[in-house]
Amino acid sequence: MGLKSKHNEAAALVAQMTNAEKAGLCSGKNFWHLKAVERLDVPAVMVTDGPHGLRKQDQEADHVGLNQSVPATCFPTACALASSWDVELLQEVGVALGEQCAAENVTVLLGPGMNIKRHPLCGRNFEYFSEDPYLNGKLAAALIKGVQSQGVGTSVKHFAVNNQEHGRMYMDAIVDERTLREIYLRGFEIAIREAQPWTVMCAYNRVNGVYCSEHDWLLNKVLRDEWGFEGLVVTDWGAANDRVEGVRTGLDLEMPSSGGINDTKVLAALEGGSLAAADLDQAITRNVALSLLGAEVADKEVSADQAAHHQLAVRAAAESMVLLQNHDDLLPLDPRGSLCVVGAFAKHPRYQGGGSSQVNPTRLDTAYTAIASIADAVLYAPGYDPEGDAHDQGLIDTAVASAQQCEVAVVFAGLPSLYESEGFDRPHMHMPEQHVALIEAVCAANPNTVVVLSNGAPIACDWQTHPMAILEAYLAGQGGGPAIAEVLFGLRNPSGKLAETFPLRQTDVAADNNFPGAHRQIQYREGLQIGYRHFDQAQLPVRFCFGHGLSYTTFAYQAIDGPQSPQAGEILNLDLTLQNSGTRIGAEVVQVYVHPCDSPVYRPQQELKAFCKVRLEPGEQRKVRLSLGADTWAYYDRGNAGWTSIAGTYDVRIGSSSRDIRLTHRVTLTSEAEASEMERHAHRSAQQGAIDDDAFAAMLGHAVPAPEASRPFHLNSSLQEVGSTWLGRKFKARVVAGFMQSMGDTSNDPTLKKMFEEMANHMPLRALALFSRGATTFTDLEIMIALMNRRYTEALRRWRAR
Repeated sequence: MGLKSKHNEAAALVAQMTNAEKAGLCSGKNFWHLKAVERLDVPAVMVTDGPHGLRKQDQEADHVGLNQSVPATCFPTACALASSWDVELLQEVGVALGEQCAAENVTVLLGPGMNIKRHPLCGRNFEYFSEDPYLNGKLAAALIKGVQSQGVGTSVKHFAVNNQEHGRMYMDAIVDERTLREIYLRGFEIAIREAQPWTVMCAYNRVNGVYCSEHDWLLNKVLRDEWGFEGLVVTDWGAANDRVEGVRTGLDLEMPSSGGINDTKVLAALEGGSLAAADLDQAITRNVALSLLGAEVADKEVSADQAAHHQLAVRAAAESMVLLQNHDDLLPLDPRGSLCVVGAFAKHPRYQGGGSSQVNPTRLDTAYTAIASIADAVLYAPGYDPEGDAHDQGLIDTAVASAQQCEVAVVFAGLPSLYESEGFDRPHMHMPEQHVALIEAVCAANPNTVVVLSNGAPIACDWQTHPMAILEAYLAGQGGGPAIAEVLFGLRNPSGKLAETFPLRQTDVAADNNFPGAHRQIQYREGLQIGYRHFDQAQLPVRFCFGHGLSYTTFAYQAIDGPQSPQAGEILNLDLTLQNSGTRIGAEVVQVYVHPCDSPVYRPQQELKAFCKVRLEPGEQRKVRLSLGADTWAYYDRGNAGWTSIAGTYDVRIGSSSRDIRLTHRVTLTSEAEASEMERHAHRSAQQGAIDDDAFAAMLGHAVPAPEASRPFHLNSSLQEVGSTWLGRKFKARVVAGFMQSMGDTSNDPTLKKMFEEMANHMPLRALALFSRGATTFTDLEIMIALMNRRYTEALRRWRAR
């Protein structure tokens, strides 16, 4: 059930509303609630943060995880869940999330996050699934179906091309349409077509010059007209730019409440004739439909089984862990041997990311406690400060002394919260120096060393050759501790596969030269060269490839069978036999990549087109059917203004990872379509790695937009930009102080401080009026802007006209 089911009832109610009531419903009541219209029995329903757990605040609301929320199961974050490659698991987690929302009378869970991992340094990568749009869309669709099966809505975010935290509220993403369609929109398209989320959350940033909150092409032509989206579009919190233009172009709901500032503008535009009544009615009908669905959530009698959900969180964490390295089969460990656990994360886990997705867990079991409950003899040494990055040789020396006494050492390392969070990007790919030095020292003291990683994105692993085994646990949620222990001792067989590439060097990443952008622009010159697509095309070695993950058992891929001459537009079914050829029960992720052998247009070397996770007993073999959809062979052709499948020879590659191909099935595709002349040349330079202005212009289909000047200042200038002036510095300091004051005088959390400071730096001036709910008016801002631009007469005129 979705908003469409309530459309007629909602439209009838909207027809009875006054213009003022309609304008008022363009924005929220407060931080988390929609407005009510009591005389028409339209309720004030609640939406709240996710996506890996319910974050319903029971104190004064905020958007960055500052104030405490009600206890809820903290599931693994998206970076971890994606590594399960398990759509059934994702749907099961979604059901649990929906139950928790229904029990707390929450109408919409704000998630999942679906932005592509363009660069490893994006500070919010832990909230996103993958570098691959197909995997991204399939996993998101499964999670959405699970949540919405409980009568609770979701909000896929952030639509669109929001791939960094630096300048996220105003930067302009300059990207060609083919790259947009195939990389950055494709996952959203899959999720919307397959799962119909109740809402879509528009991003803060601009795409090709237009803010997402008023982007007619994105919100109407693509999202609604092409993909058939039936729900409402809500802003990210504070993302409304021109609210009246947003109503015209498909933005339904502004969140949070801006204190009536934008509602007044909408009403004035409506009564002045510059906003069509039909456009406003259309938006308000969707908003009311959501409220009506929310009323049904309130009528449910649901109690969340927190104990069962915790066990699901443990299982989900274990299914998501990736065994990156296991020399001489050191893992699984023998619980009868002596063991040294090193690293403060073992007792003080880093299990989720910072910011708006931060969950107050119902319980938190540590890896050390779980290990100690299984192993006969365990020593422990902290090795580092879990919250900091200062070098402390004494902690390392103590850890080394403990490791020398045991048969095996397990080092817990990774990224402290200060290194990755919403609000700021990482400055580099390295772990703290203390973590790296600890790994190297312990490995030198005890060759039988295992490293367990807790991080939300790829890290530099120059120390890889030192440990015998490496287990990537990511940010594993409240059940991560026991899950790690069960995997280490073989009570569960690891079956996770990387949903992103670990590069050897940051400079190997195709987007690195254009990240995080400059002059208020992010130029996506790398085009389709994202993740494994780039590394395969450039034939670059990687640390760990996309789809990589080891097991305690082995799998044999046998005979593949299927048609060899499919027609464009039809489903291709392939059958293969998979056998567990080892001695332990295990699960394998079968991955299907398509390689075009003779394409007249540029195509990536190979692209993921299907996958499935298969669980087998030792010695068991099973026939596995892999279905390649009708759109498998298609690319987006601007000259044809649509998806095009052209005749040719394609290799269907089936394997255990993107670089471990076990079987190949060659097909000759029959098609009457032809590539346009435009696409025959547009991406060729990108394929060769030479993306100068002319090549980028060919990709865009027009000249590369000129860099934006930071002056003269305007309402979308950031606090960091205006901080170059005396008045701007004073104003910025006042805003930062206000943020810090909201944390309370006793707060010493360095991550929160850094997050607030960076958010203030990159906040556009207009957002201050909206977030302050009118305490700072647009007139105040315009006076200040005139002063900073040294237009003193204009400032005086505006001051007198207040």
